[in-house]
Amino acid sequence: MRLNTDRMIARKEGAIAWMIFNNPRRRNALSVEMLEAIPRILADFAEDDAVRVVVMAGAGERAFVSGADISEFEERRSSPQAIEKYDHITAQVAAAYAALGKPLIAMIRGACIGGGLLTAMRADLRVASDDAQFGVPAARLGLGYGFASVKALVDLVGPAHTREILLTGERFSAAHALRIGLINRVVPAADLEGAVRDLASAIADNAPLTIKLIRVAVDEALKESGERDYAVIDRLVADCFASDDYSEGRRAFLEKRTPVFRGR
Repeated sequence: MRLNTDRMIARKEGAIAWMIFNNPRRRNALSVEMLEAIPRILADFAEDDAVRVVVMAGAGERAFVSGADISEFEERRSSPQAIEKYDHITAQVAAAYAALGKPLIAMIRGACIGGGLLTAMRADLRVASDDAQFGVPAARLGLGYGFASVKALVDLVGPAHTREILLTGERFSAAHALRIGLINRVVPAADLEGAVRDLASAIADNAPLTIKLIRVAVDEALKESGERDYAVIDRLVADCFASDDYSEGRRAFLEKRTPVFRGR
């Protein structure tokens, strides 16, 4: 896959694919060209059956993503027309994350601020180094923070912590992020990549149909009861029990060996 920018890196290592935000001079601030590359990268990963887990990370040690590239705001977000175009691009990015259909891990080192935090929140799991910092400075910039972003934060950490994060605009530590449920794990910076690789490998070794079911079921559980698609969950459960992988899992258990799942 060829990209029109060198500020995004996409690579595959067996069952694990990596999407790297590669703008370290600006602490991986998300430029429009980076945003435009994300749907292409994620679509490629989604279509590749060999890819079972995706990891996203920032280049360098200073930041995961430090937010949107504010240097572009005068051009990209200073008029109603420009804002509408920018919002269209970000909507395409959101749709690409939603359509990935595979476990996504955010490997967070350094700053995870504003749009960077929103990006990390799109992941199923977030693993941070002990020197990571988090925050949403929208109130300090006069930005409008959309309902979907607020709702995602409320769903993750609850209304009280959401109010504190957004009303203060302050930065907070990885330890605090762990306490409020924003991230799943904190590890020493030197151990971060190894811990994420181990986590990704453990997920990649599991049954893909069951993984798919779990992700869909969790997403449905976050919806209001009247909006949930119980039929699709029932169908995915049935797919698991009818699969060759279910037979393989039973055989491997009886034979006391590691199962080899093929996603069918």
